[in-house]
Order: sequence, then structure tokens, then C-alpha cells
Amino acid sequence: MTAFGELQQDPGALLMLALGFGLLYLGIKKRYEPLLLVPIAFGILLANFPGGHMSVLTAAPGPGELDLTKLSLVTIGKDYGVMNMLYYALIKTGLLPPLIFMGVGAMTDFGPMLRNLRLAFFGAAAQIGIFTVLISAILIGFTPQEAGALGIIGGADGPTAIYTAIILAPELLGPIAIAAYSYMALVPVIIPLVVRLTVSEKDLKINMKEQDRLYPNKIEIKNMRLVKILFPIVLCTIIAILVPSSVPLIGLLLFGNLLKEIGQDTNRLYIAASETIMNTATIFLGLTIGATMTSVTFLNSVTLMIIVGGFLAFAISIFGGIMAVKVANLFTKKKINPLIGATGLSAVPMASRVANEIALKYDPQNHILQYAMSSNISGVIGSAVAAGVLISFLG
Repeated sequence: MTAFGELQQDPGALLMLALGFGLLYLGIKKRYEPLLLVPIAFGILLANFPGGHMSVLTAAPGPGELDLTKLSLVTIGKDYGVMNMLYYALIKTGLLPPLIFMGVGAMTDFGPMLRNLRLAFFGAAAQIGIFTVLISAILIGFTPQEAGALGIIGGADGPTAIYTAIILAPELLGPIAIAAYSYMALVPVIIPLVVRLTVSEKDLKINMKEQDRLYPNKIEIKNMRLVKILFPIVLCTIIAILVPSSVPLIGLLLFGNLLKEIGQDTNRLYIAASETIMNTATIFLGLTIGATMTSVTFLNSVTLMIIVGGFLAFAISIFGGIMAVKVANLFTKKKINPLIGATGLSAVPMASRVANEIALKYDPQNHILQYAMSSNISGVIGSAVAAGVLISFLG
């Protein structure tokens, strides 16, 4: 009746259980992205408790084997368990990542980016990690589709990484998802590490408010509410024409933001997008992705390369944003703190908070949160567009 015998037969399950407990520790005790890590970690535990039948079957079927995608949800739930039913209904269809993007859009204020549009460029520069790892992964033997799914981890956006993996390399979805969300949770560790290795103390003391006082902006937005309403509509139209494959992510991101900015007339829809739908989607996404992480799918050389490659993509993206700021400072009188470039990731708003804490450590008066958010928010858009480009070329 107990699971002790099965645990002895599959020692790899013990390692996966240890990983699940470790991620729970990071999420609960260290408070590293608990809304993401806690569901994922618990999903790992559920999948690896022997006899529970809560693991998700993600391997591509071989010749003569049954393809679960061809079964009805009722049959999958009855024969393979509730977690497989949720996975094939919500993840394999690509439903949850866009829904989460809608919630992200509803909780995002584009105001800081619109007030500092020149800083938004660094959100694009930080996507260099995606394409650097893409090329490197192809050179070491990954297929272009697998390399694209791996490289997108550098965008530091879990839903984007999951959506891209579903389309390009569904067999790698589990390791890619856990790598993407783990590194997002470790933003407070990775950004200071890269900054320490690449930025001088003098640059870290650049005071953005002082620079604004010395070199004020020539253009001032007088009707910010109107601009905030028009921005998601115009941007969605432009991106839909240039990169249509990114519309499932960008479109719902901007729709969620539009609900927020319209105000009272769409307040009920805004609350649903930012709370009810967002929270429900996050729970099911975390549990089902965690449930794909069994010893069979995770403990292999390919997963190890994904973990290493994901970290490199993440670090290179931070480095790329910092270098872009340093290059820009060579050609302008109005200097920019390199921490702004380090936040060109899609990990909103954690990356901005981390950058602000670093700046305050060197100068207690140097509050850069609003400036960092400009680059940070544009990183969300940039990573989704980059995913659309990869899907267009490789899908």
C-alpha cells in the first residue's frame, strides 16, 4: 500500500522530490517569486510521489504508441489522471500563457516607459541573449527549433518561454519552463552578479533625477491618459502587421492594459483579468508545468544543457543591456545609469526593484525605480516580439 518500495526502485524520484522541496524553500522562505515557484515546486512533488499518478506524459509517442493529443479530455482524465487532462487542455493548446499575459498587461503601467521612451531602447538591446544562445545551441547540436525554445529563456519571461516551447519544441517544455521560472526567481542574485562584474562604482552613482534636472526633456506629454489609451491600440496594430505570430501574446498583453487604462467603464473586466483569471491561470500553469518534471524527463544531459544554456541566455541579456547603456553614454551629455540597461529583461517589476536597491546602496538619494521600469516594461514587449520572430522563422 505504501510507496517505499517504488521509491527504492526509482532513486531518481528522490532527487526530484529534493528539487521540489528546494524550490519550495526558495519560494516560501526566501520569497523568490512565490506565486510561481510554489505551484511549480508542488507540482514536482505531486508528479514524483510514487503511485499518485499525477505526472504528465509529455514524451513524443514512438511508432505504434498512443498519442494522447488524439484522445478526448474525458478519456485522458479517466485513463491518465487529472493532471494530464489539465495539461493537454490548458498547456498543449497554448491557452494559459496568453491569459497570463492579459493579466500582466492589466497590472502594468506603461506610463514610466512613455515618459522616458529613449530608455525603452535598452529593453530591446537586452534581448541579445536570446539570439546569442540560439546560435550557440545550433552549433552544439540542437535543432533550430530546440535552440529557439532554449534561447527565449534569455527574455526572462516564463509565459513567453512556455508558449514558444509549446510551438517549437514541446518535448523540452518541462526543463525550459523550470529553467525560465527558476532564473526569474533568481533575478535578485543574477543581476547583482553581472553588475558587479561589468559596472564601475562611478557609473552606479549616476543620478537619473540629477541628469533630468541638468538636461530636461524637450517634449512633455500633456494628456497622459489619452496617450495611455491610444498606446496599446496603436502598438498592437503595428506589431500585428509586422510580426503577426506574436499577436497571441502581445495582443492580450495590450488588451489587458487597455482595460486598465480606460478606467471605470471597464473596471469589472480589469479586475477579472488582473485577479480572477490571472490567479487561476497561474495556479494551473505552475502545477501542470511542475508535473512534467519527472526523473525520466529531467535527469538527462539535454536538461543539463538547457539549464546551463538558460543561465547564459539570462546573463548575456543583462550584459547586453548594460553594454548598450555604456555605448549610448559615449555619445550623449545626458548620462544613463547602466542599471537601467540591466533591467531590460521581462521580469517585471522584480528586475527594477533589484536595480533600485543596488543604486540606493551606492547613493541613498538615487531612486531609479521609475527609470528602470521604462526599460523593464519594454523588455516584456521585446521578448514577446522576439518569440514571434522565432516562431515565424522556425515554427
